[in-house]
Amino acid sequence: MTQSVPQRSDSLRGIHALTQAPIRVKDEVLDDLRHRLAHTRWPVDAGNDDEFYGVSRKRLEPLVKYWRDEYDWRRAEAEINRFEHYKVDIDGVPVHFMRRASSRPDATPLILTHGWPWTFWHWAKVMDPLADPPAGEPAFDVIAPCFPGFGFSTPLPNNPDMTFVQAADLWHTLMREVLGHDRYAVAASDFGSLLSAQLAHKYEDEVIALHLGLPIPLTAFQGDRAWDVTGGATPPPDAPGEIRAGAWGIARKFAMHVAAHMFSSSTLSFGFSDSPVGLLAYLLEKWSRWSDCDGEIENVFSRDDILTHAMIFWVNDAIGTSMRTYANTNRYPWTPSHDRTPQVGVPTGITFAGFENPPGVATEQRVAHYQGLPRAAWFNTTNLRAHERGGHFIPWEIPDDWVADLRETFRHRT
Repeated sequence: MTQSVPQRSDSLRGIHALTQAPIRVKDEVLDDLRHRLAHTRWPVDAGNDDEFYGVSRKRLEPLVKYWRDEYDWRRAEAEINRFEHYKVDIDGVPVHFMRRASSRPDATPLILTHGWPWTFWHWAKVMDPLADPPAGEPAFDVIAPCFPGFGFSTPLPNNPDMTFVQAADLWHTLMREVLGHDRYAVAASDFGSLLSAQLAHKYEDEVIALHLGLPIPLTAFQGDRAWDVTGGATPPPDAPGEIRAGAWGIARKFAMHVAAHMFSSSTLSFGFSDSPVGLLAYLLEKWSRWSDCDGEIENVFSRDDILTHAMIFWVNDAIGTSMRTYANTNRYPWTPSHDRTPQVGVPTGITFAGFENPPGVATEQRVAHYQGLPRAAWFNTTNLRAHERGGHFIPWEIPDDWVADLRETFRHRT
């Protein structure tokens, strides 16, 4: 691989002489957005106040009005720019990353990878405590890139077949050749867990350890029923109602987006790239259903939080390439780099969040339940921790728990 980066500079420890590139969205992009929001054509949406059919107009319309009239992207942009930002070209792929440098000389380089419909900004709450911990705790020099095709790691006109396997190679080049680290730590959740597990699988000698919020086998999203998050399994007819309802709830939460992204990511992108309200509705549904918000999303994401994450998709026209990642994962199957077991042999820690407990599994049973699953054999697990609260967006929802768990995974590892 080749990358367009200047020569190494000693002015910034462990990093090439990259030029910081603070986020700054063009005024004309914001003007166009306001025009589109002001000319929204609303559906009738009768009979959907309970949101059985998806996000309701009753809930969405006031949020859109706030977006149009009160939300301040420039203020959000300034908050994002508290951290360092860089954009580099690696083998023809644009890669944006956010960095929080540690003041500690013994800090471990750590790369964090988000999932879908995450953005790099979902790591914002853990960047500072990971970089500057209390005395006696491990410190990290934190790198949080946008997954290729997401956020500011766009556009991808020359890489329509981007997969997590290709992205893992990009991350390895970023950490080793661009940033100059011989070895580094890896952490992720959601779809980013695939990229990070691939890093730990292929580059076992360079990856110090791995921490995940969602342990996924590297063969996930492949095969004839890859869109079916249940794997074709259904509870037996005599299963308790709680178990059957839980299985239906999981399918309702996750099956639709996997199937839609695998079969129709481009079709959907025409609507979501043209309509900010359509994009917001789609993202809002996922953030609401997947977070541990007790039925009210603003318990987890404020209105400004919701819109900032949505803006990162909108201003970069990133929704189409972000969704296509699922289709490419199915279209271009993973192949192993070695035949050792476990396939991910580096020490691995996992954080389990209570809102995602399987049906009928209590938090105190979560670790034992996981250890009995076939997927557990994929990882060399050394630190398993389960928490009563928290949903799909673990470092945003329960950042203190994520940080504590990650520190434990990497404690005494160099």
